[in-house]
Amino acid sequence: MTSSTAKPASSGANAPHPDHLGHVIFIAAAAAMGGFLFGYDSSVINGAVVAIRERFDVGPAVLAQVIAAALIGCAVGAATAGRLADRLGRIRCMQIAAVLFTASAIGSALPFALWDLAVWRVIGGFGIGMASVIGPAYIAEVSPAAYRGRLASFQQAAIVIGIAVSQLVNWGILNLADGDQRGVIGGLEAWQWMLGVMVVPAVLYGLMSFVIPESPRFLVSVGRNAEARKVLAEVEGSHVDLDARVAEIETAMRSEHKSTFKDLLGGRFGLLPIVWVGIGLSVFQQLVGINVIFYYSSSLWQSVGIDPTSSFLYSFTTSIINIVGTVIAMIFVDRIGRKPLALIGSAGMAISLGLCAWAFSYKTEVAGEISMPSTQGTVALVAAHAFVLFFALSWGVVVWVLLGEMFPNRIRAAALGVAAAAQWVANWLITVTFPTLSDWNLSGAYVIYTVFAVLSIPFILKWVPETKGKALEEMG
Repeated sequence: MTSSTAKPASSGANAPHPDHLGHVIFIAAAAAMGGFLFGYDSSVINGAVVAIRERFDVGPAVLAQVIAAALIGCAVGAATAGRLADRLGRIRCMQIAAVLFTASAIGSALPFALWDLAVWRVIGGFGIGMASVIGPAYIAEVSPAAYRGRLASFQQAAIVIGIAVSQLVNWGILNLADGDQRGVIGGLEAWQWMLGVMVVPAVLYGLMSFVIPESPRFLVSVGRNAEARKVLAEVEGSHVDLDARVAEIETAMRSEHKSTFKDLLGGRFGLLPIVWVGIGLSVFQQLVGINVIFYYSSSLWQSVGIDPTSSFLYSFTTSIINIVGTVIAMIFVDRIGRKPLALIGSAGMAISLGLCAWAFSYKTEVAGEISMPSTQGTVALVAAHAFVLFFALSWGVVVWVLLGEMFPNRIRAAALGVAAAAQWVANWLITVTFPTLSDWNLSGAYVIYTVFAVLSIPFILKWVPETKGKALEEMG
């Protein structure tokens, strides 16, 4: 599934009548609920890691496989969502994703075995993968040109808000359970409530999908032009030449080149150089260890002697920092450029991760009691928050902006698919290795992440192109 690459007609590029703008914002926000669930489902497991380990009495390697299981579903969901959306429609795909999120929430909260929990995690991951593709594509297709950039940012904002809300909910549930992740509330353990509460936004997402219109692009693709005109009138205003807009969409779809993997071949190392740059961006974004914070931070802080309630609070505060950093990136990405922002982020992440590695090297265990000196503990907390801030204001947003801009039109869809797949694989690798690395040497794990942050600096300087201010057609 790709968006139209044709330039919008002048009438379509005009800002919609104010009466329609509120409706368009509502539509974009409803679609971005998929992004909220993306963030929520990705990070809610953070609060349940220690309890799952105790409940099912498993080692770090097995635990990591369960945590990372969702990423398998993510990859499959992302790979199939475009084709499903072109066949069934964007709205129907949102409804399927909502059902998957709902089923995953209920199943994950009521597992009878560890493998059962892993299966529900995969199902939830499939929903994440679908939402990660459908949301941005749908928003782009229903947004008037004058507001497309700002409305497209709803997806990323919804993801980071979803992460923060999941940590706030986890912290609230833990307090209800008197600080015990396995404390019983209403017949279920606290961690089960943490995973089950997602049913609320999942059902809301499904209900909202029934009150927003289908994408006019999909409607045109299946010959439902009258309905497409009606939706265009809703989102762009009745002053627009609706027949011309429908004709424009038809022309753009006929002229599109559906890129395939074959189009990416031809470089010295198999793929075109720009494709390797895209893969590098995706891989570096994950190998700095950002998802250790979002998947494992509660257990991370507990592993260095911080009590569960405080560890959950710190997970929430890092999520708030993530939102702040994302807003900073959205403000500055078009002002100072992609490469400078990425370099600032890489330098900040390298310093922060290095400080974490130094602080964690002071972790001690005496008679089963884990602790850190107060100075090192403070440094670790501040550095971890700084790491999230520098990531969010740079690589968290810049990578997706660059991947959407730097590929030539003829290969953009296929190259994006390969880069996104590389990101899921790298995400899986970090997620599945952290518990074992942490048990081996927590400081050593952070040294590894620091090295990748440092290596990202020469990578940006030498190979990453600056796309600020360039038209997509200029990417050759």
